[in-house]
Amino acid sequence: MITPAFAQGSAPAGGAEIALQVVPFILIFVIMYFLILRPQQKRVKEHQALIKNVRRDDTIVTTGGLVGRVTKVLDDASEIEVEIAPNVRVKIVRTMISEVRVKGGPVKAA
Repeated sequence: MITPAFAQGSAPAGGAEIALQVVPFILIFVIMYFLILRPQQKRVKEHQALIKNVRRDDTIVTTGGLVGRVTKVLDDASEIEVEIAPNVRVKIVRTMISEVRVKGGPVKAA
């Protein structure tokens, strides 16, 4: 049984109570940003720099697991030519490079 005094004591939800309910969600978002989103953005930037700096004679690993030596790189193209076995060359899209294992020699001036 509810007494009249108890029923009168409950106030409708005010602005302060709603703000206290929203604070945990804001804290969760801030924590997720610093633990998940920022490190992921950093990895994406590093991967883009890695892809941009691929040179001839670099040994690369593709996302499919192929390991090969870069034989031809065009600055404008999104593809590179990779030798995966002696006299076996394939074209690979730059974005499919997952790792550069061994850096090649210096770039020759044209």
